[in-house]
Order: sequence, then C-alpha cells, then structure tokens
Amino acid sequence: MTAALSNPNEVVTKALLRFITLPSRERAALITLDNGFDHTKPNSFGPGGLASLEAAIDEAIAAGPKFIALTGKPYIFCVGADITAMPLLTERAQALELGRYGHRVFKKFKDSPVPTFAFINGAAMGGGLEVALHCHYRTVSSGAAALALPEVAIGLVPGWGGTQLLPNLIGIAGAAQVILQNPLTQKQLKPAQAHELGIADAIFEPADYLERSLAWAEGVVDGSITVTRPEVDRDMWDGVLYFAKHQLDERLHGAVHSANRALELMAAAKSSTFEEGTSLEDEALADLILGDQARASLYAFDLVQRRAKRPAGAPDRNLARDVTKVGIVGAGLMASQLALLFVRRLEVPVVLTDLDQERVDKGVGYVHGEIEKLVAKGRLDPGRAAKYKGLIGGSVDKAAFADADLVLEAVFEDLKVKKQVWAEVEAIVREDCVLATNTSSLSVTDMAADLTHPQRVVGLHFFNPVAMMPLLEIVRAAQTDDATLATAFAVGKALKKSSVLVKDAPAFVVNRLLTRFLGVVTAAVDNGTPIDVADSALDPLGLPMRPMALLTMVGPAVAHHVAETLHHAYPDRFGVSANLARVVEAGKRGFTDKDGTPDPEVLALLEVGTTPSTAEQLRTEATEALAREIRLMLDEGVVADARDIDLCMILGAGWPFHLGGVTPYLDREGVSEKVTGARFLPEGVANAPR
Repeated sequence: MTAALSNPNEVVTKALLRFITLPSRERAALITLDNGFDHTKPNSFGPGGLASLEAAIDEAIAAGPKFIALTGKPYIFCVGADITAMPLLTERAQALELGRYGHRVFKKFKDSPVPTFAFINGAAMGGGLEVALHCHYRTVSSGAAALALPEVAIGLVPGWGGTQLLPNLIGIAGAAQVILQNPLTQKQLKPAQAHELGIADAIFEPADYLERSLAWAEGVVDGSITVTRPEVDRDMWDGVLYFAKHQLDERLHGAVHSANRALELMAAAKSSTFEEGTSLEDEALADLILGDQARASLYAFDLVQRRAKRPAGAPDRNLARDVTKVGIVGAGLMASQLALLFVRRLEVPVVLTDLDQERVDKGVGYVHGEIEKLVAKGRLDPGRAAKYKGLIGGSVDKAAFADADLVLEAVFEDLKVKKQVWAEVEAIVREDCVLATNTSSLSVTDMAADLTHPQRVVGLHFFNPVAMMPLLEIVRAAQTDDATLATAFAVGKALKKSSVLVKDAPAFVVNRLLTRFLGVVTAAVDNGTPIDVADSALDPLGLPMRPMALLTMVGPAVAHHVAETLHHAYPDRFGVSANLARVVEAGKRGFTDKDGTPDPEVLALLEVGTTPSTAEQLRTEATEALAREIRLMLDEGVVADARDIDLCMILGAGWPFHLGGVTPYLDREGVSEKVTGARFLPEGVANAPR
C-alpha cells in the first residue's frame, strides 16, 4: 500500500489468522474478517483492510496448512470496498492503484498452492463476494442476509475480478443477472439462489455452519467429496450479451455508463486471460470512479443509507404516543393495502370502515387474500397469518374507532368529503387520537380547520404500491403539534418506511415535481408535438419509465385532479391539459397502450395546435421547469434542503442513483445556474472534482 491510498479515517477490517486442528489432526488456517464492531457496522475493504488481508494470506500460505479458509464476523462476511473513502480519490492514478491493489491481494487466494475456501457466513457484497470468487471453493450459510454485486447501481463496476470470474464460473446468463439485472432492479441473491446458480458449492444451516464447512472442506481436500461444476456454455455468450444490451437500451437508453462498461467487461471475459480482463477492470474503474455518475450515485446512496434514517426536522422521539389500534376510513384498494401494511408491521388491531357492508367485506377480503398469497409463497407461516387475519376487522359504524390511537383516512380526494369524515371521526375518538390523511395533494391545514383539536392532524402520504414504495411524506399542517408529528415518525419507522418531513404545500414534493414535469410533456402534445416524440424526449436521462407510462400508472383521472389542484395554487406554472381531460372523460387508461404505442382511439380524441417541439426543445423546457420549481420549493421551505428533494424523488418516484435524484443532474448540466442563478448543491458534493 502506498501513501496515495491511505485513509486516516478508515475503520480497518482486520484479517485475523488462527490455525485450527482438524479431526485428522492436521492444521487448517482460518482467516476471519472483523472490524471490531457488531453487525450494524459491516466489514469493508479500505487500504488498511487490504494490507491486513495480504499479510494474513501470506502468513497462512507460508505455514503450509491443509487448506486456508476465509470467513467473516457474526452475520457479516464483507460488504466490499469502503465507499465512504471514494471522495478522497481525486486523481485517476489513485483510482488505478486502488483497483490494482485489490486485484493483487485477492489473486493470492486464486493462485495459492494451498487450497482456499470462502465460508460465506453472512452478507457478502461487492468486493466481499469478489474475494470469495477468487477462492477455489465456497460454502454459504442459509442464514446469510444477501449476496450481491451492486456496483453498477452506484455508477461503478465489479472492479476486483467479478466481471471476469463470475461469468466463467456460472455462465454468462447468470452473471448478467447478478452484475446487471439485479443491481438495476435493487435485487439481491438469497443464499439458496447463490447455491443454485453455482456461486456456492455447498450450503449449510447457520447453527453449525463453521463446523460443517470445515468438515466439508477437509473432505474436498481429502478427495472424499467431489465438487462438480457444469461446463460454461460459450456458444450462447454473445447472444446473451446482445439481449442484455437490447434490454438496457430499451430501459435506460444508454444513459448509465457503468452498465455499458460492465457489458464490455463481461464480453471480454469470454476469451481474455485473467490478467487481461482484470487490467480492463482497472481501467474501467478508474474512468468511472472519477465520473459524475459515480459521484452522484454515491451521494444518492448516502441519502438512502444515512439521511433517510435521520429525518431532518423530526421532533424528539420520546414525544411519540403508543399506537395499539389503528382505524382506516375507507375500504377501497388503497385503504386495504394500508390495512395490510399496518397489521403486518405494527401487529395491532386494524379496523376498516366504509359506507356499506359490501365494501367493508371486500376490503377485509382483500387483506385476507393477500395474507394467503404470502403463505402460499412461503413468505409467511400459517400461525402468523392466522394472527394477522384475526387483527383485521371491518365495520360500517365509525364508532369502531372509539379506542383507536390513530385513524387514517383514505377516501376520495375531495376536500369537502375529507372535512366531513374528520368531523364525524372527531366526535367519536379520544382527544389524544392522531388523525392522519393520505391525501396526495390537498391542504392538510384546510382539512383540519374546523376541528376542535386541529393540532392532532397530520399528513401521511404513502405511495402506490404501498408495500413496495419506501417513501412516506409526513406533512406538518399549520397547527400540528410535536407529539402528533413524533407519533407519525415513529409509525413510519415501524412501517419500515423512509420518512421525510414536508410543509403543507400543494402536492408536497414528489407529486408537485412529477406534475410539473408531466405538465410540460402534455402541453407539448397539446401544442402539436407527436406523442412518440414527447414520450421519448427525456430518454437521455435514463428515467425508470417514460412520461406516458408514468401517466398510465398514476391514472389520467388522478393526474388531472392533481394538475387542477396545482393550477389553482400556481396558475402561472401549472396548466390543465384539455386533451388529458378528454382522455379522462373517455375513460381511457392513458395516451398509449401497454407497449408504449399511441392509442388510435386517443389520437382521434386529441385537438392539437401547430407549434410542435423537437425532443431537444422539450427536454430543455422540462429540465428548466424542474429547476425553477425546485428553487421555489426550497424558498418556500417545503423541505429542509435540496437533499430531501433528491431523497423524495429517489424513494417516491424511483428516479435513479446515476442522476443522484434530480438536483445533481440539473447542477452538472448547468440547468440550475442558467435558470436560478446558482447550484443546488456545493461543487463536488455529487459531482466529480473539477
């Protein structure tokens, strides 16, 4: 290790070497990775950690044991490179050296004259999984949290051998899944999947994992256990990568540099020597690690991993009230999804109410049906399922809320309807019962204005589908008190959501920005821009879905309603599309079909102008509109700062890490300064050093 790679703040993961006497009376070397902390601070590889590992493997090989095994501390094998030190890399030569150093150390396991084994006892990510791939054999604990090569999702590539070793171990199809598909869809491998793919040669239960792994390793070395691996099919190599590239282009339109480089590296793995392939990895890592997308991705990763867990503006958690029963007004699809979430996470009684028994029964039936699906998939045991079913109830009488600690309304988005609901509920519940609304755009302050105790009203804006979307916008109304707000944050945490505090402003954060964005697109269509041009104009950003697909998912009626709400609040910036109104009136699902092709019936409805935009003009207008709106939102104090805007767009709209959410992209493209006169983030926070 050289001084150029030193990190004074590194929490060094030490490689602790000890020798174990086997039943045969021979010795085995066991290297345990341990940074001295519990599982909440996982092992990682920085320069100091690599140096420790190199010293341990050298000493182990010199001792001539029967075999060498590498494992981790309880629950954690290793989660890869220490990405918190990435900002310290400011020159390409440093990045190159880091890649080469990791390769040199890991290669000692591959080239060892003594058989090497990785005992993957816990989570193995990135470089952690890559060092395991360098070992001659691998076992995995069935209790390991996850295995993954997530680098592409954070603007990098598996740069310590993963792109070369994995395809040649399990085949190109499985490698493409692990290196490309899983990171871009935020998926990880379970131990059984890793074993089935061939990443692990054997899988053992956690209770006696180390003992069984040691015995298995001795059997392999003695020859009593034979490890067989299927021959890798090289005839399909090019075809798989062609298909993978086609899928990436269709979804990301070439916008994610790391995915493109990973494809190139996996293509090289077909015929390159290991030395040639790892040299290409070094070059790719050096290029990417100093690029804007990697820095934006690391910024986004930090938001999701750190800021989301310490919400800005959250009051003292000790003020939160206990929630031992939940009431939900409404029994439609959204209300039923919420009921399922609350009963699974809080494990308290949840009661649904609606206008008639048929609707109530349908809502309760939906929850029961979803619980049964979880049992069928093996994700829920029958005993717990029975408990959850017993906790779900329904009534046509809101008197069922009398002893509830929190009542959440999920009725039609109409202010008068919601005010009437709260008037009825307030007459029934206790004075300390929290009243929460799932409104997506209406004023929570106006909703609570006529109540005797408006201080207990708060917004809990969930995103659809409720079980999957991690964001919860917590809306503080004008009179919401700290106890109510603290309870909202406590509930959000118990529901395993990432909560962001937002001001009671029309449509809050995500819906306001998406409506501004979609408004530019629909206005362009109204002015005569062909639907296919308008729909593809934002492709260079690599967004998770095109505007028309987003409109279909949200629903034209919902999108039109939110647009009307925002037009009423900000008529100078938010319009209401006459053509969108026609689509709603006709009962159509959107402007396009499921394949993204313009719907002929919708085309017949449209009345358009004669001033179409080019894709470039529309892209410029849309990004500038976003920049203006974000600046206004920050000036209004809708959120604490730009980081919360980005966190909301990542978790609530699925905007990708390579954009850093939205503000890093606007900064690096110069849109922020052009439109608002200043960057949203300081130079270097989410972009490469200049």
